[in-house]
Amino acid sequence: MDIIISNSGGQPIYEQICRQIKGAIATGKLPPGEPLPSIRSLARDLRISVITTKRAYEELERDGFIQTVAGKGSFVAQQDLELAKESSLREIEEHLTAALELSRQIGMPLEELNSILNVLSEEE
Repeated sequence: MDIIISNSGGQPIYEQICRQIKGAIATGKLPPGEPLPSIRSLARDLRISVITTKRAYEELERDGFIQTVAGKGSFVAQQDLELAKESSLREIEEHLTAALELSRQIGMPLEELNSILNVLSEEE
C-alpha cells in the first residue's frame, strides 16, 4: 500500500492517510478483508508519529472503512461501495466549496475557476 505524505499542504497528515486509504478502498485497490499495516509499521514506513497513524486508523474505523481485531490487526471492512463513494463525494464537495469561497473573495469569475479545474485534470 503506497501512501504519499505531503508536508507542504495545509491538510493534516492523519487526514492525508485517511483520504488515501478511503480512495484505495473505494476503487477496489484494497479489497474487503485485506490486512492493513500495523499502526507502528505504517508510522515507521511514513516516518511519522504512532499517534498520528493511530488517529487515522481510529477515524477510518469510526467511518466504517476498517475493522480492528484485538491481537490480529486492522482489516478493510466489507463495504457498501455506494457508501464509500458518497464519503468521497462529500469530501470533494467540501474542497470545491472552499475553492469557490476563496475565488469569490478575490473576485475570480466562475469561468476562470472552471478553467483551472480543467487544466489540473489534463495534467494527470
